[in-house]
Amino acid sequence: MTKKKKGLVATVIFTLVSILYVSPLFIVLMNSFKKKAFINLEPFSLPSEKTFIGPENYLNAVDKYGFLQAVIWTVVITVGSVLVILLCTSMFAWYITRVKSSTTKLLYLLCVFSMVVPFQMVMFTLSNTADKLKLNTPWTIPVVYLGFGAGLAIFMFVGFVKSIPLEIEEAARIDGAGHFTTMWKIMLPQAMNLGSVIILNSVIAAWNAWLPASIYVPRSRHLWPLQLVINQLINENKDFLDSANPDYSKYLIQFAAIIVAAAPLILLFPFFQNKLEKGVIGGGVKG
Repeated sequence: MTKKKKGLVATVIFTLVSILYVSPLFIVLMNSFKKKAFINLEPFSLPSEKTFIGPENYLNAVDKYGFLQAVIWTVVITVGSVLVILLCTSMFAWYITRVKSSTTKLLYLLCVFSMVVPFQMVMFTLSNTADKLKLNTPWTIPVVYLGFGAGLAIFMFVGFVKSIPLEIEEAARIDGAGHFTTMWKIMLPQAMNLGSVIILNSVIAAWNAWLPASIYVPRSRHLWPLQLVINQLINENKDFLDSANPDYSKYLIQFAAIIVAAAPLILLFPFFQNKLEKGVIGGGVKG
């Protein structure tokens, strides 16, 4: 088999695998625009004039479950987490790389060690700390997310900083630049590719975080992020098979909620795709 034919076969195989992965989300998308009677009668067919209901399921999610408010809180938590992780880890990684001492080496090892510690191992202790420090609100929970999201970011930033010649920073100091100027105007602009990887990783982790949100976010319903609202919908439908008169409308609202939860990350990925490979390579260089 020639190289061209092998490439064609590989393309066909990966295309089929991609369709297999995307098909469940596509089925959910189709059913989110159907009337409730047809989720059981025609679950795998495209919406037709008879089955199409328009955006009603999405409007019901906003009206009955406060979905728009949940999206807003999720955006607040996600953006706050990304900013805190990106700013704090980049500065910390730069410091422990440029300052050579036994203390900075120990701090780096502790950060790397945090990457292998399961979240379930520390979640109760972290929850107790968050309660005592009043960090269990959507505005302050990014600080908690920093606690278990900083390890990977610091590890990658340290690798990147080691790959940058120290002479660049020395030249900046000769020109009168201080530490903060060197950090913000020289180091961070060069780390854009790596920053994109860390941003995307942090966005996915914060946006999809159900377990941390269920532990640290208050029980107040109006402060729930997206994943907790979706979990409520799933719990309401868990006795579906035992019900004599199942309420299909809740399933359709759940489908609409899943699409709203998945769409931002799907739309965000193409903007970072070109920088992912360069960022991973840049973060892996040890110099």
